[in-house]
Amino acid sequence: MAVASVAAGRLASDAALKAPSGRPLPTEPRLTVHSTAAGQITLTRDLASLRPGTYGLAGDGSHAVVGAVLEAARHAADTVVRRLERVTHGTFAPGDAVWLTPNLYVGNPGTALGLEHADIDVPGELGELPAWFVPGARSTWVIAVHGLGTTREQAMNVMAALHARRMPVLALAYRGDLGAPRPPDGLSHLGETEWRDLDAAIRYAVRYGAHQVVLLGWSTGATMALRAAEYSPVRERIAGLILDSPVLSWEATLRALARARHTPPPLLPLAVRAAQGRAGLHADGAAAAADPDRLAVPTLIIHGPDDEVAPWEFSRRLARHRADRVALHTVSGAPHGAMWNADPEEYEERLRRFLTPLL
Repeated sequence: MAVASVAAGRLASDAALKAPSGRPLPTEPRLTVHSTAAGQITLTRDLASLRPGTYGLAGDGSHAVVGAVLEAARHAADTVVRRLERVTHGTFAPGDAVWLTPNLYVGNPGTALGLEHADIDVPGELGELPAWFVPGARSTWVIAVHGLGTTREQAMNVMAALHARRMPVLALAYRGDLGAPRPPDGLSHLGETEWRDLDAAIRYAVRYGAHQVVLLGWSTGATMALRAAEYSPVRERIAGLILDSPVLSWEATLRALARARHTPPPLLPLAVRAAQGRAGLHADGAAAAADPDRLAVPTLIIHGPDDEVAPWEFSRRLARHRADRVALHTVSGAPHGAMWNADPEEYEERLRRFLTPLL
């Protein structure tokens, strides 16, 4: 019985430690396509399909962009009709299984946004790290790092707004991502080791002309940004942090992902301990991520109470204790890592206000 429990805990810990980039987290429900029409798509009625804002809609081999819920459109009681903004690739037919994703764009900044960019390789401790570089006239660069369940394509959501501010943008793929080196143990460490790839990106930016950088991280990418701001040998070049849905307690996030995998409540502590042992996570490291006394640069946190993966309370606590350093923008109705999707205009306005004094 004890052996079976340990095995079950280990399996549950895979929800976080082996979460593949670009695949939905277990907290994200699968929806069914019921029908399509000109500019419309009908989906299973669910809290997810009723979310406000604009999202990617992904299936196996297909991707589209869906907008607002069309309340006036005719539909059955168990369905929701949303505006179908565009189909990026593939097709959607009745019965298809799909899920919402924060990634609105696929491809690269050139094909998706029409932005001039370069495909570069950042030298990292495990090997070359693929990245996109979008040039700009300013000497303050933004380095963007995605988090759980997404890819560097997520950075394209805000890339046009940053480009309009004439800021160079470096969007990084890091260990475990497609095309990047595989971690030695094959596991995600929730930012606790991955931050060293972000450190490599900061060094690259400084080498090629950045006087200072702003780190923009989603989810565990936000954890990486906090770690780099504390430990990077070139941390004096970091002018500010933008943290979207930051994972400030890996224990809480592990528990949430294991619970979403329908792990029985008695086994949740085993799942957390299994992940801790497998990935070498330390409780003191989890506390350090949310330690207000360690925060040394201006920080914008964008987070909300509907995040089921990274509890919002940790962000509130950090902002409350460091009102001199931290601005917290609260977003309602958005899932983990999708604060921009709920209200793009307000999100980009918050970025503008935060970035202007740092330029």
